[in-house]
Order: sequence, then C-alpha cells, then structure tokens
Amino acid sequence: MSTATRRIPLYEPDFAQNPHAAYQRMREQFGPLVPVDLAPGVPATLVVGYEEARRILGDPQRFPADPRRWQTSVPDTCPVRPMMEWRPNALRSAGAEHTRYRAANTAALAAVDQHALRDHVELVAEQTINAFKHGGKADLLSQYAWPLAFQTLSHLLGCPDEVGHRIADGMAKIFDGVNASIGNQIMAQAVADLVALRRREPGDDVTSRLIVHVARLDDTEMGQQLITLYGAGIEPLTNLITNTLLEMLTNSEFSGDLHAGDASVREALDSVLYRDPPLANFAMTYPPRPADIGGYLLPADQPVVISYAACNNDPALGGHRPLGNRAHLAWGAGPHGCPASSHAYLIAEAAILHILDALPEMDLDGHRDDLVWRPGPFHRSLVALPVTFPSS
Repeated sequence: MSTATRRIPLYEPDFAQNPHAAYQRMREQFGPLVPVDLAPGVPATLVVGYEEARRILGDPQRFPADPRRWQTSVPDTCPVRPMMEWRPNALRSAGAEHTRYRAANTAALAAVDQHALRDHVELVAEQTINAFKHGGKADLLSQYAWPLAFQTLSHLLGCPDEVGHRIADGMAKIFDGVNASIGNQIMAQAVADLVALRRREPGDDVTSRLIVHVARLDDTEMGQQLITLYGAGIEPLTNLITNTLLEMLTNSEFSGDLHAGDASVREALDSVLYRDPPLANFAMTYPPRPADIGGYLLPADQPVVISYAACNNDPALGGHRPLGNRAHLAWGAGPHGCPASSHAYLIAEAAILHILDALPEMDLDGHRDDLVWRPGPFHRSLVALPVTFPSS
C-alpha cells in the first residue's frame, strides 16, 4: 500500500449507517488489507479477509496485542487511545503477562453458576418488562437490553449500582470516542472503588474470585481486569440483544424460521454474530516489525484491526451459511479469543426468549432505514430500537 493512498475513515456517520457497503468498496479497491483512519490522523490496517484474519489472530508472535510502542506516537487526547492503549490486563498484553492475566480471568468466570445466571437474567427481564409493558411502546435498547445487561454484569461482578453506573458511563464515552479521556478517568476511579469494596467485603462474585486468585493481582491490575470484563460485557451484550431483536422484527425470513421452529434463538444469535457482530472491528494487534501477509507488507508499530463484520461476510467463504454454523470470528480467535462467550450466549438467549414470550406482538415503530447507528470505528450499535405492542 502506498503511503500516498487515501485512507478510509471509520469514524464518520456515513460509515456507521452502512458499513457493509463500505466493506465491499474497501475489498474492491484494496483487497483483504485496507488502509484506514480510526480517528483523524490515526492510521491502521483493517483486515477484511477471513483467511488473513485467521492467520493474524493465530500468530501472536508476529502480531502481539501489546500497544506500548505504538502509543508513544499518539497524544493523550486521541479519541481512540483509551480503547486501544496498554493496560495491565489480558486484552492488551502478550506473552507471560497475558498468560497470567488470562488464567485469573478464566478461573473467575468458570466458577459462575450457569443455572443461577439464567435464573437471574429471567428475573431481571421480567422486572424490566413490567416497567414498560403497560405503555404500548418502548425503546428496547435503553429500556430493556441495556438495563438487563447492566444489572446482570453488575450482579456477576458484585458491583453496586452506583459504581456500575459510573463504569458504564465511562465505557460508553470510550466506545463513542467522544470525551474518551474523561470516560477513562471516570471508569478508573469507579473500578478502584469496586476493588476496594470487595477487598473489604468479599462475596460470591467474579471480582472477589479475581482478588484471591493465585496470580495475586495488585489493585491496578484488578481494576484493569474489571474494565475489560465490563467493556466486553455491557456495550457488546446490549448490542447483541438489540441487533438480534432488530432482525427478528424486520427480516421476515429470519423471524419466519424462528416461528416455524426451523431455527432456535441460539441460531438466530449466531446469524447476527455473522452479519452484524456487536464488536464490528476489534482484536487490535501491533506488529513490532514489518509483517508480510499474503504479499502485503504491514508497517511496524501501526495497529492491525480485524473487521469481524467484514471477515465473516467475506465473499471468498461463499454465500451459503447453514443454520448452526459458528465459524464466525465474532468472539475473536487464538489466545485472545473471548473467555466469556458461553455466558454471553446464555444471557442474550434468555433475554430474547423472555421478551418474545412476554410481548409476542411487537412491531418496529417506524422503518428500518430510519434507524440511526452510533458512529465509531469499533461497535455496531443502534441509537434506539423503538417498538410498539398491545398494552396489557
């Protein structure tokens, strides 16, 4: 790729409204590796080829997730820096550091009682629906998916609502890339307060299990693990639930298979994880040396971002995907693959089943083309999902 090549901006509203058309144009113009700007003046390579993505995700030696050399060239005010900067956690580390953090996270998550988690999600779903079901209309994002994801994550992490709201506020600012540095500060203080609370008052929760893990994480490391868990939890989980409900409300073939019993909610989730995964572009790596991928030379110390959305829909894979196919990249792959995908599946599936049972006659309030998607290079997130239904 020539340095004079015009880079494709991923931060503009036009990209957010129709990213798949943009991915197609990128592929036609550049092939599987695309020069993009994640923010003004922040260059990166976006991977839109499935096989190229698999090679990168499975090669942590050439493509480590540690961004420390890259971020020396990025100002603190850069809107995407809080999302991409080094943190002492499993997401932004490599080698032995990553192994230590990953072990603590997977152990804390593995101890979650899946049956109790499903019971909790169903309880929260019922309470949340009861709060709006008499009105005949609702925004399923702000009134259902977000509060359900928030309350469930807070329950899992042993986090009081007041602290959780501060964490969620900070995380939303980072995803949007607006006031991201302020969001980073808000979130850092909130997770520090949560760690201090659980050191004083341990419970049966992920935070308390992380504290007593043999990795002996210090307060800073503890806070950064929690930031990762919240970051991977609230926003992406909200968007997975919302994007799946949108497909059910607007895609007759999609909803027809479900109502006819030819597809399950779990298969519907996988269909959305293929087409519109909540983290559309993620899994950042930072090659310390120029790296060749299929004849393309990627520059050193510049982010390489995997477009899950584009790779999953790579025409080289063929157009037919049978139900139940889970070969998508929405959970990542390799040593940094999501360690909580089974929890996310369970929460989203229970949430969707519950609202379909409670409000079977929902309709989208308006036209799909009028829905607005939040700008930002990383997520696939609606601003709102308005619906109507018979009042009860």
